[in-house]
Amino acid sequence: MINLRKMRVEEYPAYCDYFIADYSQEIAQNYGHSIEIATDLAHQDLIRHFPNGLETNEHDLMCIEIDSANSLKVIGYLWHSIKSSDASTFIYDFYIADEYRGNGYGKQAISQLEKLLVSADINQIKLRVAYQNQRALALYQEIGFTISGYNMSKKLVR
Repeated sequence: MINLRKMRVEEYPAYCDYFIADYSQEIAQNYGHSIEIATDLAHQDLIRHFPNGLETNEHDLMCIEIDSANSLKVIGYLWHSIKSSDASTFIYDFYIADEYRGNGYGKQAISQLEKLLVSADINQIKLRVAYQNQRALALYQEIGFTISGYNMSKKLVR
């Protein structure tokens, strides 16, 4: 069983380190940027969404934790932002550490998020899946998400 809770201030720096490293790889892979440029872009994106760290009201950073050897252990993160105008939330980042994947924790985390959202009168979850992340795509489809479009890009030759 997992617990989904708000991130604590002291946990934010570790999340930032993870996010910048992970997202920069995705940016480099998807858009052909060097890792240096991709790292800068990932850092800028994080600052744009969290200009005041966890004090930013429009975005929720959550920790996914399990009870391991009678103590709680953070095994992942979930970042989402509620848009009240259309009663939806957008998941910006959802991560389960490699060694904990395949145990149903991702499904449990989404299920807990759904319960929180329903109690807040939110009726839709939106997200984007990187093309290469077929494992995540399969998970989302298995738990009821449907494909609503495609992100596409084209490199221009000079």
